[in-house]
Amino acid sequence: MKQFLEGSWAFADAAKLCRPGVISAYPITPQTHIVEHLAQFVANGELNAQTINVESEHSAASVVLGSQACGVRSFTCTSSQGLMLMAEVVFNIAGMRMPILMICANRALSAPINIWNDQQDSVSLRDSGWIQMYAENNQEAVDLVIAGYKIGEKPRVMLPVMVCVDGFILTHGMEVVDMPTQEEVDQFLPPYNPPYKLDVEKPLSLGLLGGPDVYIETRYAIQKTMEDVLTILPEVGDEFKKKFGRESVRLIEEYRLDDAEVALVAMGSVCGTIKDVIDELRQKGQKVGLLKIVTYRPFPEAAVNKALAKVPYVGVVDKNISLGATGALYTEIKAACSHDKKISGFVMGLGGRDITKNSIESVFSQSKEKVNSCTFVDLHNDLLWEEFRV
Repeated sequence: MKQFLEGSWAFADAAKLCRPGVISAYPITPQTHIVEHLAQFVANGELNAQTINVESEHSAASVVLGSQACGVRSFTCTSSQGLMLMAEVVFNIAGMRMPILMICANRALSAPINIWNDQQDSVSLRDSGWIQMYAENNQEAVDLVIAGYKIGEKPRVMLPVMVCVDGFILTHGMEVVDMPTQEEVDQFLPPYNPPYKLDVEKPLSLGLLGGPDVYIETRYAIQKTMEDVLTILPEVGDEFKKKFGRESVRLIEEYRLDDAEVALVAMGSVCGTIKDVIDELRQKGQKVGLLKIVTYRPFPEAAVNKALAKVPYVGVVDKNISLGATGALYTEIKAACSHDKKISGFVMGLGGRDITKNSIESVFSQSKEKVNSCTFVDLHNDLLWEEFRV
C-alpha cells in the first residue's frame, strides 16, 4: 500500500515487518526517529519484541550480538560517532557470523562536530565483514531492509548487513513509499532458523581465542562468503522482484550508459540528482550516464568493469575522503577498471554541503579534463579546488 511517510518511519515499518525479536539502539541524530518508532510499535503491541535501552552504542551492538547468538532475529541502527563507538563490536558481529541488520543513517564524523550528511562513517567500516548496501531513496531503503535479512540469514552467508541511508536527506525526507503487507513479507522472509546458536541443551561456544593457527582461516572464510554474495544477492533480488514488482535489490544500477561518453559513478541519494542532470544534458545532446553502486561490500568489481567497459571517461563522486589518499570509491573504481581507463575523482558533499545540479554539470565536464586525479569540490560556490592526488 502506498503511503506518504517520513523516511525514518518507513524504515522502522520495514524493520517491523521483518519481525525482529530484539531491538536495541542508542539515540543519535539523525537516526533517532527510527528506533523511536520501533519502540512505539512494541509499546502499542503491534510488534512482539523486546526493546532494550542501553547507555551507549557499544552496548546496543553488544545486546544485539548476544540476542542474535541466542537465535533471535535482531535489529539496531546508529550514525556517525555512534557507529565508531560500535566499531569493536561491529567486527565481532561479523567474525562470529551473526546476521544482524543495521540501518546506518549516514552522517559526517567529528571533529569539527557536524550532524549533517556524508558517507564517511559507514565507509570507514567497509573492512569489517558486513555486507553494505546504499539506498538512493526511501523506497529502495525499505526494500533493502527486507531483502537484507533474507540475504544475511541464508546458511550459505550468515553475515551481518548494513543498509546505509543518507541522514536527513532520506531519514527526514517525506516520500511516497509502497509498503508491503505483513503477509507478503512473511511469505518472502521465513522465520529465523540459524544453523547454530547458544543453547543450554546443546552447549556451544562462540568467539573464542583464535591463535595464528586458525585466525587467518576465519578471515578467508568471510572473504569467500563475500565472493559468494556477489551471486546470492542478485538471486534474492530476482526473488524480491517477482514478489514485490520492484528491482531494488542488486549490485549496481546502470542509467543511460549504453552510449555514454562520460559517466559518473556514485552511491546514495546523490544519484537522484545526477539522474535529473543526465536527463537535462541529454536533451542538449550530451551523451552522459550514471553507474550507481548499490552494493559496496562485497564490491562488485566484475559488474562495474563490464558496465563501464565502453565509456571513455568516468568521474567518481565520493561523499567521503580517505585522508592522505583519495575518495574511497574512486580507489575501488580505479582498481576495478583497466589501467588505460580515463577516470577522475571528485570529493563532494562533505559535512552536508549541498550537491547542486550546477556542480554535477561541472563534474561531468571536468571528468574529461582531470583524468587520473582526485579533486575536492567546493559546492558552495560551484568551484573546483585544486587536485590533491595524481
